Amino acid sequence: MAIIHPFKGWLPVPGKVDEVACVPYDVINTEEAAQLAEGKPDSFLHVIRPEIDVDPDTYIYDDAVYDKGAKNLRRLLSSGIYTQDEKNAIYLYQLETGNHLQTGVFTCASVQDYDNDVILKHELTRPDKEDDRTRHILTQKAHAEPVMLTFNDTADITFHIEKLTLTQAPDIEHIGDGGVIHRIWKTFDTVDFVEGFSLIPNFYVADGHHRCKSASRVAEILRSEKNSRPGEEEFEYFPVVLFPMKQMKIMPYNRVVKNAPANTIKLLTEKFGAVSTHQNVPPEKGMVCFYTNGEWYLMNLPGAADESIVNGLDVSRLQDSILEPLFGITNPRTDEHIGFVGGIRGTAELEKLVDSGKYDLAFSMYPTSIQELTEVSDHGELMPPKSTWFEPKIKSGLIIHTF
Repeated sequence: MAIIHPFKGWLPVPGKVDEVACVPYDVINTEEAAQLAEGKPDSFLHVIRPEIDVDPDTYIYDDAVYDKGAKNLRRLLSSGIYTQDEKNAIYLYQLETGNHLQTGVFTCASVQDYDNDVILKHELTRPDKEDDRTRHILTQKAHAEPVMLTFNDTADITFHIEKLTLTQAPDIEHIGDGGVIHRIWKTFDTVDFVEGFSLIPNFYVADGHHRCKSASRVAEILRSEKNSRPGEEEFEYFPVVLFPMKQMKIMPYNRVVKNAPANTIKLLTEKFGAVSTHQNVPPEKGMVCFYTNGEWYLMNLPGAADESIVNGLDVSRLQDSILEPLFGITNPRTDEHIGFVGGIRGTAELEKLVDSGKYDLAFSMYPTSIQELTEVSDHGELMPPKSTWFEPKIKSGLIIHTF
């Protein structure tokens, strides 16, 4: 059963929330981070993307980058911009956009639960990204950003969430990009939440596999240095937001391809029955739209090679039947001829990338479902890279866990 661990969070004072809140580190590149942080000296991007504050010629994994991130965090925490709660707390994090509302529990999860597969994964992690986040955590002595987890909700946990959100004003309310409203409540009455989650058999990683793995590596390193036992020290726990499964919103993760053969349209028409269309998003699972030469096409994806859950995913069927045999993309994790575009950017972004000549072809996917994600995780299997795009995203800089 799952463990949650209340903690003494660092939260920005109300008047500074808009100045510090920022997007997660992994949805932008260095150039975008620098643009977003321009004129914002207190943006949390200076902590999670500290390469924007060193000489541009500095290697992104140089010690100076990690030292700068730690220095920036210390400055923020000592400047009066943040205050730390004096007692362990549970926080609730609500995201509202349009007619979509999701409310999760912001707390810490256990590294042991991650290591022992109580927290289930669905993606591989890359060693270079693991190394990067591990060094940031060790240097900063903090987990600066939470992981998004999901779980099968219970009436008990729902009751305790609603008891707080329906009776108290939020401690923080921030309107972010695209008009997404971020609200945070806190409570020092943590027992009911701890007991409620102790009955949940598994958590599922939705977004943040590298942060999970890095937290595990940090705990292993510091446990050895301090000669401590598992679960004994604060570094054994890392911040997460636990959202009920039924509230999760997954958007497609689209693909763009370089160096497509000149007869691509003919190939896809003859082999898979592609037809010209005015649609730019597939109407159902098992179908895909593609864009090239200023036109959209719609086609059915070939059936899976076998009955395994992973091979039945639309992203797998596209990879196995089209991207590899027709375009020679054998490893989408490393092949420079494929790119990935989160669904939040829309199909206009796909058209832009193709029309600019940067890519030759774009595939508009049907989104992976939360049921597919949990089935893959339950069976101990792994999805292809970039299979899910969760939206809306959690903001960084709203609650920090230090150890």
